[in-house]
Amino acid sequence: MRSKIQQRNASYQKKVEDLFQKLSSNDDAILNMTALDGGWSAIQTLHHLILTEELALGYVRKKLSFNPRLDRPGPGAWVSEQLLKLYLALPFKFKAPPNVSEEKLPGFTSLKDTKNRWLKIREEWAAFLENLPDELVDKAVYKHPIAGRLGWLGMLNFFHHHFDRHRKQVFRAFGA
Repeated sequence: MRSKIQQRNASYQKKVEDLFQKLSSNDDAILNMTALDGGWSAIQTLHHLILTEELALGYVRKKLSFNPRLDRPGPGAWVSEQLLKLYLALPFKFKAPPNVSEEKLPGFTSLKDTKNRWLKIREEWAAFLENLPDELVDKAVYKHPIAGRLGWLGMLNFFHHHFDRHRKQVFRAFGA
């Protein structure tokens, strides 16, 4: 299970790095422009994804700090994960939860600073998952606001699907 978790995290890391590679030729002014449809800029969308990961890591660290009783993810978690995947694949706009919404996003920042912040949280996740105690590898620790309690793979799958949804938004924001 540990190797599956680390492989899934590495796969997500590659997606993040590939996105920055594709964005690297764009000027910061373009990446910070309000989206053509009036939505978030490309940089703001990246920061929404960063905040999601930062808050998730903060949550699991806090949850584990008081040695809670944890269960394995059961069939319900799998169903919730599939519904979340479907939800994220829908072509409709949804209002972001307040802690990852527009009020929490920067007005203007550089792609370099954005990349540094994201790679920092990615490094923290890699270290956290690398040092995950054996007795927690198969537990449902992460609590998604809609899907509820998910296991590590479920959480990482959420990161992947959430990223895929917003990756499109990043490029639509500046007409790419």
